[in-house]
Amino acid sequence: MIVDSLDILRRRRSAKWRAYPDDVLPLFVAEMDVPLAPAVADVLRAAVEASDTGYSAAGPELGAAVAGFAGRRWGWEVDPGRVTPVADVGVGVVELLRVLTRAGDAVVISPPVYPPFFHWAAEAGAQLREVPLTKDLRLDLAGLESAFAARPAVYVLCNPHNPVGRVHSRDELAALVTLASRYGVTIVSDEIHGPLVLPGATFTPFLSLPGAAEVGVSLVSASKAFNLAGLKCAAVVEGNRPLTASFPPDVRWRTGHFGLLATVAAFTHGDEWLDGLLGFLDERRTHLDELLHTQMPWISWRPPQATYLAWLDCRAGDADGEPAELFLERGRVALEPGLKFGAAGVGHVRLNFGTSGAILEEAVTRMARAVR
Repeated sequence: MIVDSLDILRRRRSAKWRAYPDDVLPLFVAEMDVPLAPAVADVLRAAVEASDTGYSAAGPELGAAVAGFAGRRWGWEVDPGRVTPVADVGVGVVELLRVLTRAGDAVVISPPVYPPFFHWAAEAGAQLREVPLTKDLRLDLAGLESAFAARPAVYVLCNPHNPVGRVHSRDELAALVTLASRYGVTIVSDEIHGPLVLPGATFTPFLSLPGAAEVGVSLVSASKAFNLAGLKCAAVVEGNRPLTASFPPDVRWRTGHFGLLATVAAFTHGDEWLDGLLGFLDERRTHLDELLHTQMPWISWRPPQATYLAWLDCRAGDADGEPAELFLERGRVALEPGLKFGAAGVGHVRLNFGTSGAILEEAVTRMARAVR
């Protein structure tokens, strides 16, 4: 997969390329530097040429596309009639929390985790409870059982887990189904990174597990895997509870028309491109490991099983202060500060390696110089 040169990439006008001055290498936000999948580019180009830029009108094609993709990639049988479009995963989670919680109910999360997880409960009027991952970055099932025993309304699962790149095992998720069933907790599973599981790991959709449909609901999207975040389309996949029937009627109009067109194209015709992307990201993962070992051996990390995001533990370094600030001020490399992902992120940074080998090499070289 060919990535454009830095000069060409800087012509993009998304947040990744406008948040910092041009002397900064932006490896912070979850946006890759790869070209669009041809099927996606074709459908968007055709829509522009036809001046087809009106409101989104989701029909059965979204459910069919999600079901087809889930069946081919993961062996997960999805009922297309249980697929509901939403503007993005965050909007979907908040609307689900509004249905599933009452004022003062608790919502449990497992940090370090994607920063918006810390805001969604409050947006829905609920209280947040944290059960951090274990030291080896796994779900703390004992801690979750203690939290579930206090009868929270919802546990928001990150599957695969951002920022640590963990692909939760089938056994872990089955244990979570057991706990949710025992204590009456609904699992809302954010599976936006599911299509980005890298070679060597296997993704298990939560609702594919026995009993999960009784306690869970999932959200999927093409936005991370196919670089479509700005087009605004995700999907709620319901279990056996008809939760989306209680969504406000205007939710359907907030999905982007281009997002819907691109998502259907990606999930229907994007498999070959996605396979190429996963091979490319596997190479970048190995490349980053080699660069860190050679130039910054004091950084500790576990190469992720999924995503193009690296969770780097910088606490063994000699530099004072937050590492993200140091790398930005001295190295002109923008990374996500670990504390954005919760208290467990102190001394960490998240680096996006979904870019060219040349840009990755330049970034690590700058980071290494910043701490010398």
